[in-house]
Amino acid sequence: MRLNTTALAAFTALCVAIGVFWLSLSFFESEEEAKARGRLSLYHSTVRSELERFSHLTYVLARDTHVIDTANGGPTGRLDRRLAAFAAQSGLDAIYLMRPDGTTIAASNAGRPGTFVGQDYSFRPYFQAARDGTQGRFYGIGATTGLPGYFIADAVQDAKGALIGVIAIKLDLTNLEETWRAAGEQVFLANRDGIVLLSSDPAWRYRSLRDLTADQRARIAQNRQFPGQDLAPLGWQPRGDARAVIGGAERIHLSASVAPHDWVLHYFADDNAAVTRSWLLTGLVMLLAGAGFLVSQVRRTKRIGAALRRSEAEEAQLREANERLAVEIEERRTAERRLKRTQDELERASRLAALGQLAASVTHELGQPIAAMRNHLTAAEIGGQPAARIIPRITGIVDRMEGITRQLKFFARNDREEFGPVDLGAVVQAALALVEPNIAKVGATTSVDAPDRPVLVRGNQLRLEQVLTNVLRNAVDAVEDCATRRIEITLGQGDGTGWVEVRDTGHGLGQASLDKLQEPFVTTRESGRGMGLGLAISANIVKAHQGRFSADNLAQGGAMFRIEIPQQGMDKDLSTA
Repeated sequence: MRLNTTALAAFTALCVAIGVFWLSLSFFESEEEAKARGRLSLYHSTVRSELERFSHLTYVLARDTHVIDTANGGPTGRLDRRLAAFAAQSGLDAIYLMRPDGTTIAASNAGRPGTFVGQDYSFRPYFQAARDGTQGRFYGIGATTGLPGYFIADAVQDAKGALIGVIAIKLDLTNLEETWRAAGEQVFLANRDGIVLLSSDPAWRYRSLRDLTADQRARIAQNRQFPGQDLAPLGWQPRGDARAVIGGAERIHLSASVAPHDWVLHYFADDNAAVTRSWLLTGLVMLLAGAGFLVSQVRRTKRIGAALRRSEAEEAQLREANERLAVEIEERRTAERRLKRTQDELERASRLAALGQLAASVTHELGQPIAAMRNHLTAAEIGGQPAARIIPRITGIVDRMEGITRQLKFFARNDREEFGPVDLGAVVQAALALVEPNIAKVGATTSVDAPDRPVLVRGNQLRLEQVLTNVLRNAVDAVEDCATRRIEITLGQGDGTGWVEVRDTGHGLGQASLDKLQEPFVTTRESGRGMGLGLAISANIVKAHQGRFSADNLAQGGAMFRIEIPQQGMDKDLSTA
């Protein structure tokens, strides 16, 4: 057991160490990435500044009177000296003026080896853009000097706006590389073709970030942008989570777009410091955790000693308590035996109560057919009807009484009667025939609104007749003392159920709810007019049919009882019939 505890503690410590390391590594890497974004923003601003620092100069020179005079055919010597002074003061590589055909006629390096004078630069994109009326910008290796530079050009026009030449400057951007290299950074600037123009690592310069298409290589060759360079792939692997593998090592990789050429400045940062700081923090946390564990062990030892001393005192108290507990156990056993006898007596009392309820139910339910039998015999005696007409009716009533005695077993057992297809229209007619003497006695009128075709449900016809008989009898009793004595019966079907509604113009349900009226011995009639079992029996019969029994007061007076019986399984009953 102790070995398992030790192993669990060691495993927990290992999990904590791993969790601390990865959480701290994520935090420190995010810090390193934030620092890298700051450095990238700085270098991006520097590159933009270098590109835009002299962007206005060609515009100004294109409107200089000396440049315009020379472009119109004036002498070039004075302009050569003027351009040389400008280039020396501003730190530009060269300033030169070309004719509309691209031939250089004046330059800041005139009279020196590698001068631009006499060279044709009509193939350069910056010359073509300026000639077409927009400022030309281009980065490439010089066709004359073999040195890279950034070219800016603007058109020179005469007083009438006609093109008479193109003025261009060449800017050396390699000082950016020296700055990056001196700071120990890994940075490169790539053009829209993915070719590295400037880099802190000379080996990366003029390498391509992706494979060049044949059209790209043809355009580069036509512009003589990188003469003598094979533009081989750089061999790096960018990743989507701000990281990339370059030079065989994984680095933080961030990039920023440089306008107006769609160039991209790439910055790489080493995050080894984040790993080191994560290991140091993990070690410190584990050291503190170990110290805390030792302190807890010392305290635990003290607590165990105090607990042992308390246990010796509590042991004596426990023995005394065990003796008292033995006495209490015996007393509880005696009480349980008495409780068991009481429960048996309650069960017997409950069965007797149910038996009494069943007897009352039988009396109530048999009252209706007996009264009907008496009415038929009286009518036969008064009217002198032959026995052949009376006997079938009495026989039907006797069958009805026999069925009632079978049905009332529903309160004593849960056995389900045999179900089959039942026409609710036939059920309504049978129930009306049974309560017809009661309806005639109170002088009530009845109406039946039924569809043309049978309303078939799945159930037991005799039990459903009992439900309708109880509901109709309640309706007759409800309208007995009312000025308007009308009972309306409506049949219908829908949503997989057949339903019957019985509406009366009686006194309604009052403040009693249907749930309350469904309880045995609860009734809204005066004393001596019934025991309140009709709705209770009806509700149980509907429940046995998986149906729904509801009632409500009507706004115009009276009550409405609704009986819904499912039709599911009826097709199967019909097919097996």
